[in-house]
Amino acid sequence: MVPEEGNILKRIRKNNTREKEVTQAIKKEDGLTWEEDGVVYMEGRVYIPNNKDLKEEILREHHDPADVGHLGQHRMQELIKRVNWWPGLKEDVKKYIQECVKCQQNKVQHQRKAGELHPLEIPEGLWQDISIDMIGPLPSSNGMDAIVVIMDRFTKMIRLKATTTNISLEGIVKVYRDEIWKIHGVPKTILSDRGPQFASKFIEDFTKVLGTKRKLSTAYHPQTDGQTERINQEIGTFL
Repeated sequence: MVPEEGNILKRIRKNNTREKEVTQAIKKEDGLTWEEDGVVYMEGRVYIPNNKDLKEEILREHHDPADVGHLGQHRMQELIKRVNWWPGLKEDVKKYIQECVKCQQNKVQHQRKAGELHPLEIPEGLWQDISIDMIGPLPSSNGMDAIVVIMDRFTKMIRLKATTTNISLEGIVKVYRDEIWKIHGVPKTILSDRGPQFASKFIEDFTKVLGTKRKLSTAYHPQTDGQTERINQEIGTFL
């Protein structure tokens, strides 16, 4: 079921609001766009003037009726373009379908169900749960082009250590020793991303011997360690 063509044409003739591109197309007189009896035709389709109520009626009658069946975006657009056209038709069709309550209620989900979230435990004391990350490469200064950022998740206190982007596993261990263990003691957990400096088998075995639990963030999911990522932004601002 679609709107009665006669009624639509009558309303079009009463509306003289036209987009600039349509007016320019008529002036070209190239045979693709012409006006006949108060109605503009573009490549054989009826041009719908820039009238919100008129467009919404056409969208509704090409989507909501039972015999139309709540078509998807592409099929609905194709059905409308058989007879009518207006600038921004594709975007209007997409928005109308997204706002259709019945479509959203009956939409079939083809994606896998998202996994359950596992929020980080709330820290219980000073420097018991820390996070570590690296900022770089940065402009070289005294042979250093990166910064290791260590943050206490309980107090939000940070320690910064200048280093290089190609820091070795031995170098990371020295950072742990000099910047954390020597000053604050051995932490219970260390949260980091999956950078090779932090996710290696050597670091895994080393922390296991110390009784420290590693927590690696999910790949491409920086929100896991959002606090450190936010600290990194502030450090970048100061730099």
